[in-house]
Amino acid sequence: MRVLIAEQDHATYARLLGEAAPELEILTSGDSAELARQAPQCQVWLGQPDLLASLLRQGHQPAWMQSTWAGITPLLAEGLPRDYRLTRAVGIFGQVMAEYMLTYMLGHEREVLSRLVSQVERRWDDRPGRTLEGRKVLIVGTGDIGQCVAEFLQPFGVTLYGIASTAREQAPFVEVAGLAELPRMVGQADYVLNLLPDTPATHDLYDAALFKCFQPSALFINAGRGVAVVDADLVEALKEGHLAGAVIDVCRQEPLPQRHPFWTAWGLLLTGHSSAPTSPAAMVRLFVENVREYQAGQGLRGEVDFARGY
Repeated sequence: MRVLIAEQDHATYARLLGEAAPELEILTSGDSAELARQAPQCQVWLGQPDLLASLLRQGHQPAWMQSTWAGITPLLAEGLPRDYRLTRAVGIFGQVMAEYMLTYMLGHEREVLSRLVSQVERRWDDRPGRTLEGRKVLIVGTGDIGQCVAEFLQPFGVTLYGIASTAREQAPFVEVAGLAELPRMVGQADYVLNLLPDTPATHDLYDAALFKCFQPSALFINAGRGVAVVDADLVEALKEGHLAGAVIDVCRQEPLPQRHPFWTAWGLLLTGHSSAPTSPAAMVRLFVENVREYQAGQGLRGEVDFARGY
């Protein structure tokens, strides 16, 4: 089997894949023109969706494509073909995303940033630290990553609530409600963690009306997709005190334009789309598992339903 690797870090992927599955023939390049020449020779592609989408636009198409990202938005652009098998990266981001969430949740409870200000001002800051125990956490998007985040948060004694496309029973959540219940659910949460994918149903969810439903003491963390948030409404909600703060990892436009209000918004911390980077070693392990299933004519982990968009 011949595999095309279209990745920024293509050399690392080629080395790891060569070690894990030496029987595979690997074609790759850092040059886009060379990739386009190689693409017609490969039925299977592995890589990042923006580079893969560029090859699709040029008229090339695989039988199966494995994305190295959890998100596949570039591959769902209008006009691109959808008559091939597409799998997204699943099962490899849970722990690193949980660590990201915990970093800023604990930082919020312990008021790390304001203590740093106190130090800069040479002011002894002896406020007692708070704890996550007893806090209510709403995870918006309880799929593969959201489930794993919930499991990592469990030992901290939080009460877990979730939002999914439809209501369902799902441990360890006390309740998983449908998307229509989001206003009610944010109203009882100390932390709102957005992990929703980019689909038409998830655009502009976090608007002025929803932010008014938040508890004034709540922290909002968005590591899902930037299009879920109405930027101006979040800035205004923070100014008005509808929520205590926001940690924003993903934005509508990245890198964020210099004049964007997020740079100077009160109570908002930007983390530059760094929450859950892909581990090449973990990604190659997932891909090799899927190669075995593909060769056996079986179902693939993370297979995308184009109608749903994930």
